[in-house]
Amino acid sequence: MFHSPVSGVPIRRLFSTTSRTLSHDNPLGLPKSGTPPTFRSRRGMPEKRKIRDVKKVVAVSSAKGGVGKSTVAVNLALSFARRGIRTGLLDADIFGPSVPTLLNLSGEPRLDENNCLVPLTNYGLKSMSMGYLLPQTQADSTGEVPMDTTPISWRGLMVTKAMHQLLHSVSWGPLDVLIMDLPPGTGDVQLTINQEIVIDGSVIVTTPQDIALRDAVRGFGMFKRMEVPVLGMVRNMAYFACPNCGHETKIFSHGDGDHCHGEESGVLAQCKRLGVDFLGDIPLDAKVCEDADRGMPTVVAEESVERSARRQAFLNIAEQVAHKIGLDWK
Repeated sequence: MFHSPVSGVPIRRLFSTTSRTLSHDNPLGLPKSGTPPTFRSRRGMPEKRKIRDVKKVVAVSSAKGGVGKSTVAVNLALSFARRGIRTGLLDADIFGPSVPTLLNLSGEPRLDENNCLVPLTNYGLKSMSMGYLLPQTQADSTGEVPMDTTPISWRGLMVTKAMHQLLHSVSWGPLDVLIMDLPPGTGDVQLTINQEIVIDGSVIVTTPQDIALRDAVRGFGMFKRMEVPVLGMVRNMAYFACPNCGHETKIFSHGDGDHCHGEESGVLAQCKRLGVDFLGDIPLDAKVCEDADRGMPTVVAEESVERSARRQAFLNIAEQVAHKIGLDWK
């Protein structure tokens, strides 16, 4: 019989143990009750606290990438700021920070006298993002700045530490509300944020597609377990409005009353089932994408447009959120 060169345990015994483990119906021992797990309170665990100088915190989540969550978060924050509400935006997406591009900001933040990061500001909105702390890409021979190819490849402990710094080592100054743009998923970052700070409410962003809606519903479950109030759900890319005639076309199946899906599916039906308010629709429009890519989000880009359905959609959602968390909407 061969023995393990490290432990001296017979190889046959190791194989036997592995075989018994793999034959089990749950070989990895994963919790069957879903995520996040419940943590027992124990000595040394951080207590939830308010972020210094910040009255209200609203988390914007989707639990799925690619549904336009960051675009909604930025336009929501700018809607508050344009109404005279002191607003900050925290980009909590460590691996894929979008806020620097959306707000057309770059450069390393300076430190104040307390060794805290000073947010960068544009359009009257203070913001902080991991993207500001990464090495800046230099312009090439043509004068253009190429996209950065450097990945953020960190393990969980590093992510948790970085998130802790972003939560507690930023000098926001007095804020009425801080909007947090959460990363996709329901993992380390979300759990760390919930354990560290008090969140006054969450907004869940989805698209009409069932594949996105399923993750959004899981996100609702995450906030419910974390005892965070869900303020409502936003349906992004809800319809395409023809720029010539204004006719609205639903590109994605909505499910609501659709004979292919039945009456029990769709965003509106899920909101009703979960007891969550439906905050509104955001149209699928190339202009919204163009505004985001050039670093001038729709709420700012179309401020002088007398009747902008795109801008008004964001403002309507922001007004509802403001009322729900007790902010004056002027």
